[in-house]
Amino acid sequence: MKLVHHPPVELERLARIIDAAGAMSVVNAATDAEALAHMPDADALFGKITPPLLAAAHRLRWVQTPTASLEHYLFPELTAHPCVLTNMRGLFSDVIADQVFGYILCFARNLHRYILQQADGRWAPIGGEKDRVSFATGPGVVNAIDRAHIHLADCTLGVVGLGSIGAEVARRALAFGMRVLAVDPVQPEAPAGVESLWRPERLPELLGESDFVVIAAPHTPETEKLFRRPQFRQMKPTAYVINVGRGAIVDLGDLTEALKAGGLAGAALDVFETEPLPADHPLWRMGDRVILTPHVAGYSPRIAERHFALLLDNIGRFMRGEPLRNVVDKARWF
Repeated sequence: MKLVHHPPVELERLARIIDAAGAMSVVNAATDAEALAHMPDADALFGKITPPLLAAAHRLRWVQTPTASLEHYLFPELTAHPCVLTNMRGLFSDVIADQVFGYILCFARNLHRYILQQADGRWAPIGGEKDRVSFATGPGVVNAIDRAHIHLADCTLGVVGLGSIGAEVARRALAFGMRVLAVDPVQPEAPAGVESLWRPERLPELLGESDFVVIAAPHTPETEKLFRRPQFRQMKPTAYVINVGRGAIVDLGDLTEALKAGGLAGAALDVFETEPLPADHPLWRMGDRVILTPHVAGYSPRIAERHFALLLDNIGRFMRGEPLRNVVDKARWF
């Protein structure tokens, strides 16, 4: 049996892979040509498989991707091939959920606005008054600030995609006392505390009831441009949309128009249709109604080791003939 690892891994990690592989030989392929030469008798591959590599494989049974997303990984021949495909989903759920609540807390408590103001040494009230005043203000300003803040326990959170990330977002929302709704095409039951789990056809209902809508879905043929003008019109004008799923899910032109027209209170985006977001895009000029981050929600010093641990675990499972973790439905892209 043979595992091809391409691109190559450093020697320390290679030793751990060889140990996990046991009787299976491991090829640490440094070039495309080297990987191609070993594909005819490869049983497994870790890395980016290409049509030429797949065409050369005569006994390939398992492919482990280095990514969670698959929109740029799959191709028709791989989808049709009988090999099992596994991905890296489930490794990022806690850190991405943390980022989501960073956005929510900024919008609810106006933290991003106060941070922008602090360079002046004085805060402008967030309740509509035009004059700059010191933070120690009279009752009228305090009342205005009260109206400008959001009490999360009075809010409904709608989660689009209740996989590992969506479930972690829901868990944090429940800790804040929020009502939680969700839509998902495959999850069989809602986690404890989630009020309703619906199929995607009930997305309009979720949008109409939610104060915060969190998109945590993968990019699939069904979710591409799922959020366009009709979906934004179904949301409350006081609601916020947050996308930590994939950029292709949200049409940025329609989102921009909804924000300009006052159809939404704001948006937080970590992913975009085009990355990086072009410097001339109007979203950059929407001030504190929009929070933009450069696809960093999944960053954490723990991710690399989780990534490697999953690979080692699946190598061991493959050798023992046990079910692999994170098996993908190739036709559905997740």
